[in-house]
Amino acid sequence: MSIDFFQAAAPGVRRLAPYEPGKSAEVVERELGITESIKLASNENPLGPSPLARQAAAQALCGLGRYPDGGAFTLKQSLAARHQVAENQLTIGAGSSDLLRLVVQSFVTPGAEVIVSQYAFAMYAIYASAVDAELRVVPAKNWGHDLSAMAAAVSPATRVLFIANPNNPTGTWVDHQALVDLLDRVPRHVIVVLDEAYAEYVNVADYPDGIALTHEYPNLVVTRTFSKAHGLAALRIGYSISHPQVADLMNRIREPFNGNSVALAAAVAALGDAEHLERSRQANAAGMRQVALALDAIKLQYIPSIGNFLAVETPGQAAPYYEALLRRGVIVRPLGGYGMPQHLRVTVGTPEENSRFIDAMRGVCAELR
Repeated sequence: MSIDFFQAAAPGVRRLAPYEPGKSAEVVERELGITESIKLASNENPLGPSPLARQAAAQALCGLGRYPDGGAFTLKQSLAARHQVAENQLTIGAGSSDLLRLVVQSFVTPGAEVIVSQYAFAMYAIYASAVDAELRVVPAKNWGHDLSAMAAAVSPATRVLFIANPNNPTGTWVDHQALVDLLDRVPRHVIVVLDEAYAEYVNVADYPDGIALTHEYPNLVVTRTFSKAHGLAALRIGYSISHPQVADLMNRIREPFNGNSVALAAAVAALGDAEHLERSRQANAAGMRQVALALDAIKLQYIPSIGNFLAVETPGQAAPYYEALLRRGVIVRPLGGYGMPQHLRVTVGTPEENSRFIDAMRGVCAELR
């Protein structure tokens, strides 16, 4: 007897489309028969991890036959000292996406509401749908979060509200006062998740200190990752800071050993290398200027960003530009899946990678315009 497993699946899962990450260089080169491609599609740090993190990771390889510290004691100690929080406020995840999932699983039941912004990180909707929640998408304002409208959208059924600051894929951000105004309006039973995956890159005066706000707003959960500015994307390690009761609930359903030994060791070392983090920030700021000035010269519009990427508007549909860039060995991210069919997201790379993207984009524009 044949079985229709699709119909047997949970309703929310049936509604989902798989998340599609940016293509790897290996895949593009194999598909197109090219070599020496560059990947500017996944917002990775082009400098890679700290030398101290590399060394710590190499040393941790000696213990691969043993399970990691399930409580992540050393990393939690380091994070608590760095952010001036208690260790029982911390939850460790396999990247910050893991923490987003844990929040939803901890607080959202079928039929409950999850509020997100238009053009927000795709995983918010995926995790909400997977538990058969009702997703409420609030229209964006100037490509970014309209926090006043999001607060107004809260209903008695709302359980979680997601804010990405800065937002992926648009690079937009919310300021301190706007965030505080929202937190003051949202009922305390609604969990507000502040996704700060790119916070280490930010250099604007009115950017809110989300971690400090957790002391005043017990329903606020801040998520961070080592995948971006710290350059540990392959190791999948992140953390959240929240009220101890929220952290306790998340830790009850957290998978055991979800932070592997190599990732834990590298993350602790990365936290201790302030010089590498500052080099990464400076390189990103210089690269952002390089790319933005070149796009201005090509007369291409882009959304102002405080992350390590830019959403670039193409004349007409972005798909032909994406394909043409791939043929030139430059991998960026099309944003049609985010409802932005005329945008490509490009990660700020090394000066050489930025120059190659600029030259390729100039050639593509001359070809397609």
